[in-house]
Amino acid sequence: MKIRILLALIFANLVQAQKFYFPKTAVTDSVVLEKKMPLLASKLMTQPQLLKLKKTSSITFSDNLFRLQMVAKDYKKSIVTLSEYRSEFADHNMAGNKFIAYEFYSLAKLAEEKEKIPFHDALEKSFNKKYESLPDQLITKVNTAVDGDVIAARKLLKESLDKQKDKDSIDYSSALALCKNYLNYKTYSSLKPQIMQLVEAKDKEKFIIETKDLKTKNGNTLTITIVRKKENTSPLPVILTNNIYAGPFDAYFGKRAAVYNYVGAVVNTRGKRNSSDENNPFEHESQDIYEVIDWVSKQPWSNGKVGMIGGSYLGFSQWAAVKKLHPALKTIVPQVAVGIGIDYPAQNNIFMSYMLQWINYVTNNKLTDEADFNNAKKWDSINTAWYKSGKSFRALDTISGKPNKIFQRWLDHPGYDENWQKMVPYKEDFANINIPILTTTGYYDDDQIGALSYFKAHHQYNKNANHYLVIGPYDHGGAQSFGFTYVAGRPIDPAARISIDDLAFSWFDYILKNGKKPEILKDRINFQVMNTNTWKHVPTLENMHNSTIKFYLQDRKDASSVFNQPAKKSFTEQTVDFKNRDQKDTYHQVSKTDSVKTTNSVYFESEVLNKDLIISGNPGGFFNVSINKKDFDTDMYLYQIQPDGKTFLLSTHIVRASYAKDNAVRQLLEPGKIEQIPIKNSIFISKKIEKGSKLVLLVGVNKTPSWQINYGTGKDVSDETIKDAGEPLKIKWYNDSYVEIPIYQE
Repeated sequence: MKIRILLALIFANLVQAQKFYFPKTAVTDSVVLEKKMPLLASKLMTQPQLLKLKKTSSITFSDNLFRLQMVAKDYKKSIVTLSEYRSEFADHNMAGNKFIAYEFYSLAKLAEEKEKIPFHDALEKSFNKKYESLPDQLITKVNTAVDGDVIAARKLLKESLDKQKDKDSIDYSSALALCKNYLNYKTYSSLKPQIMQLVEAKDKEKFIIETKDLKTKNGNTLTITIVRKKENTSPLPVILTNNIYAGPFDAYFGKRAAVYNYVGAVVNTRGKRNSSDENNPFEHESQDIYEVIDWVSKQPWSNGKVGMIGGSYLGFSQWAAVKKLHPALKTIVPQVAVGIGIDYPAQNNIFMSYMLQWINYVTNNKLTDEADFNNAKKWDSINTAWYKSGKSFRALDTISGKPNKIFQRWLDHPGYDENWQKMVPYKEDFANINIPILTTTGYYDDDQIGALSYFKAHHQYNKNANHYLVIGPYDHGGAQSFGFTYVAGRPIDPAARISIDDLAFSWFDYILKNGKKPEILKDRINFQVMNTNTWKHVPTLENMHNSTIKFYLQDRKDASSVFNQPAKKSFTEQTVDFKNRDQKDTYHQVSKTDSVKTTNSVYFESEVLNKDLIISGNPGGFFNVSINKKDFDTDMYLYQIQPDGKTFLLSTHIVRASYAKDNAVRQLLEPGKIEQIPIKNSIFISKKIEKGSKLVLLVGVNKTPSWQINYGTGKDVSDETIKDAGEPLKIKWYNDSYVEIPIYQE
């Protein structure tokens, strides 16, 4: 047995260390490079590292394989493999235009070879044939799919080649990266600008696309793009999107509405595209959108009815629009809507480092700064540099090399105060929102907390709210487009693989054109129960479950079950040293096959479950703690250990203890006193937990480069530095603390 393990380890090391011949002349001689790349790609296709993916991650395997086939000039096979990849990426041909630039290139190369015609002519012929075969819903994104950044592609290729200087061999991972970067540059440098001209010509055949600058009453400028299908000559309802991400997506959002037989109107926020106004994200939407709705509703191509759609910031914009409701606005479809001040730029009152990256993304220029935003290495290094420096969170923008007044202004409002409240409906404002609304979000959505905060407030303050929710196993992108087959690396149930676009525009047909109500909307709350392949429909969020179990913070050595209230009060003590910035991550081995990260966390594990459970809703409960400081930021992770030993993250929660009872008013803790921290705004999920599973609960302290660091002095956390760390934080987690887990029983 030991010999077999040793041989396996030796084989694994040999595979890892394997090198492929790749002459150093290929780095400087383009002729040599063109000759050697197909040979390198052919070798990689036979390697065990790639073939192993076929079993462990077939979608990644297909993704890598079609690219290698293209580099190897086997264009016919690459088209077949790309088709297989799309089928696995999403059902019902919903991803039928994914990576379509590569398909256009492959088709053109095949036509060039077969018909002996120049590549330019072959591309036009292949493009026209493929484009005509696409359904209307898929043609809308073709322009964004082929609009590759040639300069960025060239830079990445150069970086890959530079690593090979003075070398005559290359390892597998470097070779794969080189092939991908080579293909990317080769494809887009060959296609552009011809392919963009071809797309533009097709758009002109099908659509009327106009761009105008609107002047508001205050003298501000807003750029608006109007898209209509040429065959639709009568006035139609207008589907409006408010888009801060000015660029190719303006036309996409407009065309998407047009192919569903509406007028698409996409307005950019102040300071974007042709606007010379100051760009202050989130601050002027309510005022500006009212005037935009007023304008579009009076145009000759409009029948006077307006609906709104969009995700994330675009979802937030719709809630800003209904703070002052225009009579022409008949419905909104906010998808994965940012809860400004609630889940972004701070989640439960803890500011995130990502906020600075995003602010730069949307304010660096009149469109979006894709190169800066997608430079993960740069932003990771900035956040790590801040973390290791021990400087205040306010110094993050200075460390980035670019002081930012928006970043600083946001930090001045750590509580959910009037600064955030004025941007969207607040409390009684929701009572005046009497239009029908459809919200979509997902269990993996980064803005789930925000999306649900609007839904809850609307129903709380308006007892007659005509507001529906669809929630399922979707991430931030999926809940505003379609259900990907795999989310977080795991397959979702076939029943969940629906088109969110089709749902949204069926809703618009229902509200704006007296159409049929979408089939899925059988009740106010419509949720997919993972691992059952079924949807459930209930009238309120509370009805997502009909019982609960309490997971107490107790070691099973001291109790028969973590689900039973402790007979005797005790505590688990934890120490976190904020001065230590070189702390290595720790992990707990939960089974032979998996582990969970336990850095700055305390680990609790349940007994094996003797029956199936459906966890449905969001965990609540209380933490009873005493600390030696005035504040701390706590986090919680709830996992399932499946019968096969694999872990599944069910829900998370993060909160600043001093804001846990009231997100608008800070209430500092008294050192040494037992304090109660309520668990609110945790992540929703609905999933069947199989018999034979165990539940794992991690509770601890937030201390990473991704978030502010709360040193516990009671001062504004944004101003605290490592000099405020003092003695290590000592926490007593009392065993009468519990996480209340919502359970759905048939």
